[in-house]
Amino acid sequence: MTRHKAVVLSSVLLSLGAVAVSPVAVADTGHASPASAPVSRASASAQQEERVADAIERSAHTLNSTDPGGSSRDLRALGRMVRGAEVVGLGEATHGSRDFFRTKHRVFRYLVEEKGFRTFSLELPWSSGVRLNEYVLGGKGELRDIAREEFQGSYRIWNNQDYMDLIEWMRGYNLGHPDDPVQFMGDDMGYAGPELYERVTRQVARRYPQLLDRVTELYRGLAPTTDAGSYSAEYFELPLAERRERAERTGKVYELLLEQRPGRGADERDRLWTVQHARAIHQMAAGMAFDFTDEGQVAAMMRLRDQVMAENVAWWHRHTGDRILLSAHNTHVSYDSFDARYPKTQGAFLRDALGKDYVSIGFSFHHGAFKAFGTEDNVMRTYRVGAAKPGSNERTLDRARQEDYILDLRTAPRPARAWLDEERATWNIGAGWPDPVQYTSALGRAHDILIHLHDVEATTYLDTP
Repeated sequence: MTRHKAVVLSSVLLSLGAVAVSPVAVADTGHASPASAPVSRASASAQQEERVADAIERSAHTLNSTDPGGSSRDLRALGRMVRGAEVVGLGEATHGSRDFFRTKHRVFRYLVEEKGFRTFSLELPWSSGVRLNEYVLGGKGELRDIAREEFQGSYRIWNNQDYMDLIEWMRGYNLGHPDDPVQFMGDDMGYAGPELYERVTRQVARRYPQLLDRVTELYRGLAPTTDAGSYSAEYFELPLAERRERAERTGKVYELLLEQRPGRGADERDRLWTVQHARAIHQMAAGMAFDFTDEGQVAAMMRLRDQVMAENVAWWHRHTGDRILLSAHNTHVSYDSFDARYPKTQGAFLRDALGKDYVSIGFSFHHGAFKAFGTEDNVMRTYRVGAAKPGSNERTLDRARQEDYILDLRTAPRPARAWLDEERATWNIGAGWPDPVQYTSALGRAHDILIHLHDVEATTYLDTP
């Protein structure tokens, strides 16, 4: 695979992979500095920033720690903000900072223990989530082996110590609560593992034997026979016509299963899950059936991807009844896209589906470090960015007295409310770096709640660079 194609694939399959589709020169990767202004204008701007910072400080709730252990008393304010939401989207401003991951772990513990949440959903393929859920529920397999096999290619950023700690906590919780377990789900479409094909064909053989030959023929040659990373890279290299033909075949299997008559009790539950597994296989194939050399086609694929992730989360909630903490990049959980390559976000789709039962929480930070793969060489390493620049969201957010805090954007005082509705430069770092795109966001239009951290450090990556 060429270097450009490898970077495009990562951008396609994991949020904000760092480059636009067409080659561009890497520009300043920090916030855009505002143009110099007359002294009087600069003074007025400073006064406004001071008023906004004061308003934020008055309404912000201090976050005492990002450590998952210890007291969760400071999260009670967040619990009141979330209220009765069924799905809570919790973003991240980078895909590789431990403080975001640890805070998610901490928030999930609180929501499980105090608010009855029972599922953690990650920006990860459905089939990978199935394997991890079997570990969380019943201890099937070795977690490090599952992570090594499933967190590959674009998803390798998740192979870090912080997520291992979260998943191990979930397994431990279930050992102590076997009758009321927590679950793990992957909602993404970037890969469909061989076990998904096996589940579908096995259920077809048991319940619909008359369809077995047809389904076997339609799936012939599609299931992965290599590791996940190699399979995805090789799939991307297939001619467009072949990728589209594969999507036609997976779509026919999905339609065949949809047409079958509903059963009763356990049989109907098995049918629902089999149809969903077939749907996940088709989602992957459909997502790969776009022309990635065409920027318009890539934007259409990214819209489909966010729609798929939202639909999978809504399906899970509908059929399990679980309240869900949804983990993804800020761009996905938000209502308002930060990037023209993402025409409509997962958060916007979920708001359409769930209304006020969906709540979006964004993350921001002032400065710090993160893991990311190099957009020039695809090597995972630690990067660091300095203080947020004047004129950025983070510069003003960080002027509040609290270093780390939680802010309800919906009830912020008027000076802050008006400021939050204005678009300005913002940190928005994905899986790859450096990023030639300079992002802007109006935080009040993007999220309901914001968690601001003064500084962040890189997560501990567990795989080879």
